Amino acid sequence: MARKKKTEENTNVKGTSLEENAHILGAGEVERQFITYTLETNYMPYAMSAILSRAIPEIDGFKPSHRKLLYTMYNMGLLKGDRSKSANIVGATMKLNPHGDQAIYETMVRLTRGNEALLHPYVDSKGNFGKAYSRNMQFAASRYTEAKLDPICAELFADIEKDAVEFVPNYDNSMLEPRLFPVRFPSVLVNANTGIAVGMASNICSFNLKEVCETTIELIKDPDHDCMETLKAPDFSGGGYVIYEQEKIREVYNTGRGSIRVRGKYSYDKKNNCIDITEIPPTTTSEAIIDKVIEHVKAGKLKEISDIRDETDKTGLKITVDLKRGVDPDKVMQFLFKKTPLEDPFPCNFNVLIGGTPMTLGVSDLLQEWIAFRMQCVSNRTAFDLKKAEDKLHLLLGLQKILLDIDKAIRIVRETEEEADVVPNLMIGFGIDESQAEYVAEIKLRHLNREYILNRLEDIENLQKSIEDMRDILKNKNRIKRIIVGELQDVIKKYGRERKTQILYEDDIPEVIEEETVQDYPVMLFFTREGYFKKISPQSWRMSTSGHKLKEGDEVITELEGSNSDELLFFSNRCQVYKMRASDFDECKASTLGDFVASKCGMDEGETAVYMAVIKEYKGYMLFFFENGKVAKVDLFAYETKTNRKKLIKAYSDRSPLIAIRYAPEDAEYVMTSSAGRVLLFHSGSIASKTTKDTQGVAVLTLKKNQTLAAVYDYKDGLFVKPSRYRTKTLPSAGAALSADDQKSES
Repeated sequence: MARKKKTEENTNVKGTSLEENAHILGAGEVERQFITYTLETNYMPYAMSAILSRAIPEIDGFKPSHRKLLYTMYNMGLLKGDRSKSANIVGATMKLNPHGDQAIYETMVRLTRGNEALLHPYVDSKGNFGKAYSRNMQFAASRYTEAKLDPICAELFADIEKDAVEFVPNYDNSMLEPRLFPVRFPSVLVNANTGIAVGMASNICSFNLKEVCETTIELIKDPDHDCMETLKAPDFSGGGYVIYEQEKIREVYNTGRGSIRVRGKYSYDKKNNCIDITEIPPTTTSEAIIDKVIEHVKAGKLKEISDIRDETDKTGLKITVDLKRGVDPDKVMQFLFKKTPLEDPFPCNFNVLIGGTPMTLGVSDLLQEWIAFRMQCVSNRTAFDLKKAEDKLHLLLGLQKILLDIDKAIRIVRETEEEADVVPNLMIGFGIDESQAEYVAEIKLRHLNREYILNRLEDIENLQKSIEDMRDILKNKNRIKRIIVGELQDVIKKYGRERKTQILYEDDIPEVIEEETVQDYPVMLFFTREGYFKKISPQSWRMSTSGHKLKEGDEVITELEGSNSDELLFFSNRCQVYKMRASDFDECKASTLGDFVASKCGMDEGETAVYMAVIKEYKGYMLFFFENGKVAKVDLFAYETKTNRKKLIKAYSDRSPLIAIRYAPEDAEYVMTSSAGRVLLFHSGSIASKTTKDTQGVAVLTLKKNQTLAAVYDYKDGLFVKPSRYRTKTLPSAGAALSADDQKSES
């Protein structure tokens, strides 16, 4: 809630609501509001505006900013005319789009052919519009560049003058703009579209236009058609390869969510002993790839590379990697695919506004929505043409009556004294209405000949047939669908082309097996309370006589026999876990302090390791005991990562101070003691495990006010005289006070 200026203003005026109180308070006074009221009145309208009017594309495949820009260019006659300066286009667009010129121009840049962001660009550009695959190649100012609409835009605006779509007022009600475009092909899937709204986002990958249209035709014929048969995989403007993982692609097609791996394309120049990378994934840039390669070279992981440089020019993208003599280029590329953005997943989120409602749809559902939308457009267009034809037929039928007795019509006109009476007299003389009489009265004298009369009578017959045909179209959905199929086939003939992105099947990808250089032999592993680690060979440990050298006040809390290849999980006091291997540490002797884990792992300032788990395989559980008496049981595989990440955040909950951590390969019993001296013998199998690492856990030890969990011990047989005294059938439990016998044994 908002902070008050005066204490006496902290309450609303008696008998008034928050809204009414806002009018009663004086200027400069601050009103206390419920957060829900503020969200509903201030935040929600903003969120809905960002979702509905800015960031999420609609079924025609465009966001409002795209639509306003393209419609402005259409009104400027740039579909067939010459190019215009981009500054002129941006200025004209401001009549529809109340944003700054730079924001509008950046929208235009992405739609251009020069930027190469779209599979089928909508703007034919001239000048420097930057490149989608480069973050450093900036576009020129709008006063230097020129643009016009690409020919494919004819398919966006076809029939827009025939009320195929609804028109709405612009932001100042000075003109009308289309709410959607009556697109003749499913542009929503043909060109990539990305938007981030409030609480939701959209990321639609592009598909080959020919394949999309063919798939739509098949869905019109058979709604149960499997889209994967005709729509093989996404097709990106930058080319490259789509790695065909059938299950992942099917998930994207069915749900509209998922990710698809894309990798770049390269060739080996044997003469110069270098690799030329000419196509990269759409989610990265050439600079990002070069930076990552340089990072690996400096780290000594890519010793085979002698140099890398960006040789992009007017012919297109080109990253050149110079190799050392005798190096296998394919092995180098397999490393680059694995360790750099040269192979990158494209995250799919097919979130589209359908009738003003955000919906995440699969490919089939999205195309079905487009088919329904296009059927409505065709119906609207047909209804418009029908009205025009009926109006014209009505006029010609009036003319037909006149043509039966032209002499009478001429006589009526000649004998009428005033011009204003000509139309009424014709209406009376021939029994026609005002519009028909007006049409007849405007006929030129030269048209009163036999040829004109016969042509008009023929027009009547043709119009009657056309009207009957259009009425049949409006009644018959199958005819509308056939019209759409014909339009899609026409689009394929005009603009269809082969895929830019080739399909690479998983079976064709060579498996990269990293050589294991870690020697596997037995070692003794020690971890101290102050966060020091020692790896000592068994022989050295047996020969040591003086014991461990430790800092004053430190002690060994973990002592295990392990292997040099074991994985070590170091949990820190900042709810993070650091993953290392025993092989990452040098062997030492018991007479040394060992390695300080925080420095070795590169922990943050003030962060220290509090527990070490030695892992051979990711099975079992991690148990976290918190001060509030709760215990979190987390499946160990939650800490397993396919990528070699060294640090995982949110390793455990931070809601309550941590008292103890245990790695449990299998369920076991633990002794929990409270600050009040009560004891609970707890079996970890009595609570369910979670896969969420930072789960708060479940209540195990019931605590009274100001009481806390004091300590946790591993239970061993013989620890208590009567263990059953401290066990319980239900959780949580307050435990029991130590018996007299157990107190004696403790002492």
